[in-house]
Amino acid sequence: MFEVIAISFAFFFGLAVRQLGLPPLVGFLAAGFAINFFGPALNLPEQSGEILYHVAHLGVLMLLFTVGLKLKLRQIAQPQVVGGALLHFAISVGIFAPALRLIMGLDWNTALLLGIALAFSSTVLAAKLLETKRELGSFHGRTAIGILIVQDIIALVVLGIWSGQTPTIWALGVFALPLMRPVLHWLLDFTGHDELLVLMGMLLSVVIGGMGFEAMGLSAEIGALAMGVMLSGHPRANELSHSLWPLKEIFLVGFFLQIGMSGLPDRDALIFALAVAVILPLKGVLFYALLVAFKLRARSAFLSSLSLTAYSEFGLIVSAAVLPEFLVPLALAVSLSFVISSPLNRMAHPLYDRVATGLSRFQRKTIHPDEQAKDLGDGEVLVLGMGRTGSAAYDRLTEAGIRAVGLDADTYKAASHREAGRDVLFADAEDSNFWRSVNMGRVRAAILAMDDIEAKLVAARSLRRRGFTGPIVAHAFDAAHQDMLKEAGADDTYLTMTQAGVGLAERADAALYPPDPIV
Repeated sequence: MFEVIAISFAFFFGLAVRQLGLPPLVGFLAAGFAINFFGPALNLPEQSGEILYHVAHLGVLMLLFTVGLKLKLRQIAQPQVVGGALLHFAISVGIFAPALRLIMGLDWNTALLLGIALAFSSTVLAAKLLETKRELGSFHGRTAIGILIVQDIIALVVLGIWSGQTPTIWALGVFALPLMRPVLHWLLDFTGHDELLVLMGMLLSVVIGGMGFEAMGLSAEIGALAMGVMLSGHPRANELSHSLWPLKEIFLVGFFLQIGMSGLPDRDALIFALAVAVILPLKGVLFYALLVAFKLRARSAFLSSLSLTAYSEFGLIVSAAVLPEFLVPLALAVSLSFVISSPLNRMAHPLYDRVATGLSRFQRKTIHPDEQAKDLGDGEVLVLGMGRTGSAAYDRLTEAGIRAVGLDADTYKAASHREAGRDVLFADAEDSNFWRSVNMGRVRAAILAMDDIEAKLVAARSLRRRGFTGPIVAHAFDAAHQDMLKEAGADDTYLTMTQAGVGLAERADAALYPPDPIV
């Protein structure tokens, strides 16, 4: 019975908020509160909360595992990541704790714990939004996720200190994780491509990463993330991530329902949630100031900060363990922050374009770690997006003797292509500053090979606004996107799957009816 109610409420609330231009996860939060409100009339089983907790926990572990698959260890050890996370945490707690003690009359221990809970940003929301926009691999996406990982480690320390739960001696086994890497890589190769691949992902995220780390007295969430990182360099990491995607999405619905079902707020809880929601922008402003201080460009600092402007589900975990009386007010505050942050992140790029002039004044006049190419050299064809499709296009052009230059928003991917001998530069096709300053050189044609439709539309419009008159060719996954791309300025569009089918048919035709040999 519970699954019928949960699925029905989640679907219809998600569908309703989508009509308002909000992401479905906001509807899932509302569905959770609605189920809680109507709970007595619906005759929900007593074990409903426990069932939902397990479903939500699986979703979080699988999400963090897939985030880990896209991470590089050296990404975390960046000054802007470690420094930004630690300074933001220290400053936030330093402001929140005294203010809460003064305004609410709390004792220092409670005020400190509540300040810590509010200092964290949401890993689940940021990862979900960045993944939806396909920006986990971009510079600002990697920066945001790196900061969130450092925050999660801090949360683990806080739980260990205040809950009285300390890691066991077996926790030292974490240092042997790198030795497991070759075994895990072999196992991924040996598993194949069918349902065993999905089960392997669940084994690593839920069993070894989740339960294994918990048995050592460590965080299950960190364990799932660590297992993903161990496989992040494998050629099939993306395939594993894609195989888990549908299952992870379903389980994550349970996570958002759980937040809404954590309790019905009273008057004091509503006042508390509204008050902390009002000061939510200060979280983002502080992140922006710190990231700019660490020499990031205004755009990267803005997009990373916006991803981090939400209160965290880890704050709820801390509260449930050591501050249970504040669980409902914090759950409501987290929900409100999701409602505020989700639509803002959805329109992050056009929003930055509106405020770019003002924010750029705070940008430091030095070399930035996210500096983009200013000159495309002597490339004749510009390939935007150097994934599998873009790489294949680049190699085919090179074989034909045509000079190509590639662009990709993932700094690590661009670097790996350069190591392989390709002329690939780091640049974000959605960055208006890049298009204003780049020297197009000898470029006579452009190929849009990114997966994200919005990125392709922005790139096509930006090229035409620059006065580029050469052909723009784009691939599309959906027939509805073809007209959008042509309206944006593309000359030719190809439906990727359709063209693959045509190619297969041509190969079959050639095999059945080979051309007559030339005498």
